Amino acid sequence: MRAGEFGAAGRLSPKALRLYAEQGLLRPASVDPATGYRYYSPDQLPRARLIARLRRLGLPLARIGQLADLTPEARAVELRGWLRTQRTLLDERAAAVEAMQWYGEDDALVDAVALRDVPATKVLCRSRHVDTTALDDLIRTAEHDIRAHLRASGSGDGGATLVSFQDLVTPDSEGLVEVAVQYDGSIEPVDDLYIRLVPAHTEAYLPVPAGFEDFPLVLRVYDAVEAYTDARAGVTCVGHPYEIYPGTDALFDVAYPVSPS
Repeated sequence: MRAGEFGAAGRLSPKALRLYAEQGLLRPASVDPATGYRYYSPDQLPRARLIARLRRLGLPLARIGQLADLTPEARAVELRGWLRTQRTLLDERAAAVEAMQWYGEDDALVDAVALRDVPATKVLCRSRHVDTTALDDLIRTAEHDIRAHLRASGSGDGGATLVSFQDLVTPDSEGLVEVAVQYDGSIEPVDDLYIRLVPAHTEAYLPVPAGFEDFPLVLRVYDAVEAYTDARAGVTCVGHPYEIYPGTDALFDVAYPVSPS
């Protein structure tokens, strides 16, 4: 079958056929060396139609190639798992959309934001690129490893834990997150743990109310601190946001470094 005939029978456009051939998903059975015409075997039609259906799901080509090579039973198992993940992501996105209705208008939270001066401190840190599904595990394991190293170095358990978000972190988007523990004394870095000096600064902070600790409601806390700094004359955010554990009579505080006038 010539490419046009095969594409029509397999519900694939000429552009799609060329792309799938280049990616190795659906190579022609033969190519005429003189004309460059591509020919396909009728036996390739079931794979072509399967690829077309998988592509309609929005799956990336690399994933489609893996799925197309599986048995029907194994492919069904993989697709059901993918569908469960997609439903979870959609639910989380819907919750985030609902939380956005309060953007800049949550007066009670904005009124609770305050400023405070923070002295310079040393921190022992670990950084990772994670999404929100892996965030809790990163915080837990990093804090455990950091405090264990501090104890082994004779510096006790250390002080507060700071979780700094240097990129946007969402359920389906990874960002760079740093987990740091304040300490006194002298220690040496080890493995992927590194030392950083946090300079003295002023921060705008908000203790997270009970019930607002988890995504997506925690976004309202971040929004409130941002609304406070936007509305307060002479106060400007000068760095990435971070969470402080334990918080001020709360599980944690949300804070931004600011440059007050």
